[in-house]
Amino acid sequence: MQKHFLTCEKNWVYFTLICVAGFWGAYTYLLRGGIFCNAQTGNVVLMGLALGSAQWGKALYYLVPISAYILGAFVSELLPNPLKHRLKVRWDTILIFIEMLAVLALGFVPDSAPVQISQVVINFIASMQYNTFRQAEGVAVATTFVTNHIRQVGVGLATELRHRHNPDKSHRRKWGRHAGMLFFFITGAVVGTVCGNLLGGRSIWVTLLPLCVIFVTLLHADLTTERALVEQKPSGH
Repeated sequence: MQKHFLTCEKNWVYFTLICVAGFWGAYTYLLRGGIFCNAQTGNVVLMGLALGSAQWGKALYYLVPISAYILGAFVSELLPNPLKHRLKVRWDTILIFIEMLAVLALGFVPDSAPVQISQVVINFIASMQYNTFRQAEGVAVATTFVTNHIRQVGVGLATELRHRHNPDKSHRRKWGRHAGMLFFFITGAVVGTVCGNLLGGRSIWVTLLPLCVIFVTLLHADLTTERALVEQKPSGH
């Protein structure tokens, strides 16, 4: 029997979220300081370089985005259950609404404002998104960066080669999921670059549309078709 997945676990939700994340990556790199805020590996390396060069002030600077990312994970671990019990709406739905508010506010930030404002906000919401949306219909994925997706595409190609004469092609489900996530991240980055060049800082408002579609869909599920499943945790939690 095929397993039932919650609406917040559907593939299209994850493809949309990682497309938005790709847009954010292009947005922060192109318009907000030339850095990527969806993950923190680069910031940790840069902090290490600063420490190794005895540039203490610069090293402390990188603690700001790293701390914002830590705070995002911290908040997304503590808030889900209390909010779910009070509002009878899933945390996943509430998070998308928070992201919409953050994106709306960032669009009003002038291009001349300190880039750290946008960087910290996106660090914070990207961390919460990464920690909240973990499995797309049973396949563990990330919605804010693609390092593992790239690795999994390579693994999938090797598996395809090894099993080319095997009639069982069930491995393609996982391989296809990761390839799809990589494709939509790149798509988001391309759209983000085009919109950023045309619209400047307000281009981030473009991501309000896909986020709104997700929010309305999740909210409808919470209040109707999945009302009795509000206590059920998504896969991977």
